Amino acid sequence: MELLQLHYFRTVARWQHMTKAAQELRIAQPALSKTIARLEEDIGVPLFDRERGRIRLNTFGKAYLERVEKALNLLDEGQKVVSELAGMEHGSIHLATSTLDLLSEPLGKFLSLHPDVHFQITQAGTEEMANLLAGGDVDICFTHLPFKYPDVSVKTVLREEIYVAVPSTHHLANQNSIRLIDVADDPFIGYKEELPAQKLYDPFFQQAGFTPKFACRVDDPTAILKLVRAGLGVALFGCVSKEADPQLRMLPISQPVCQRHFQMIWHEKRYLSLAARKFCSFITEYFSEARAIGR
Repeated sequence: MELLQLHYFRTVARWQHMTKAAQELRIAQPALSKTIARLEEDIGVPLFDRERGRIRLNTFGKAYLERVEKALNLLDEGQKVVSELAGMEHGSIHLATSTLDLLSEPLGKFLSLHPDVHFQITQAGTEEMANLLAGGDVDICFTHLPFKYPDVSVKTVLREEIYVAVPSTHHLANQNSIRLIDVADDPFIGYKEELPAQKLYDPFFQQAGFTPKFACRVDDPTAILKLVRAGLGVALFGCVSKEADPQLRMLPISQPVCQRHFQMIWHEKRYLSLAARKFCSFITEYFSEARAIGR
């Protein structure tokens, strides 16, 4: 049994499709099939059920995959530990995030302090981030979306207020703050129901005691503001530009408390490299200082 066989097996198990796995591994499909057959011969049992050109992990394969994942992850962690002991503490960081807006500035500042760190960034939703963490494909996740999965550590680094965006001609546009119930009768512009951002906002309406009447649902935050400017309705919005917009007003909400919590998330059972730990600490300090100076 060779280490390469285990890597190939894990890829085939993930795809459960020999041709697609071969394309990812950049090897010929017949060679991959022979490697998997040799592995099954070494183990003494078939790991896949084969029927009409399709393959599926069987009971043996699922049990074996669980152990292979642990073994390969331990080997990866061992390599990181040895690299750090050898002085390669700068390393690389694979980051998954649902939003890049708030990270662009601190990322630049972190790289100016640690120019040898190499970042790989994946934009993803919560389910994909959870899968990437579980598979050891990312080191850290950064998101404001609800994230409740087992075996993860979560650290809130920023609490950001949610506002009601209204056109400048709205009858409440000059208020210093409003209750969410004050716009219960207004048409709302919202995200599509299945989008995580809307799922974040829905509990705020429930706490306020009403169900919004949506005039339009979209999947793009810039479209929401355009429609509010046009007077089609009002909207919950979580990011306020530093530049004043004469066509919009962002009204703070006094009741209920409407916030989104930006979090750093990592798998508590996987090794977190020194570079990743430094980045977590840097992001925490960055947003803490930003709050202190009211930015």
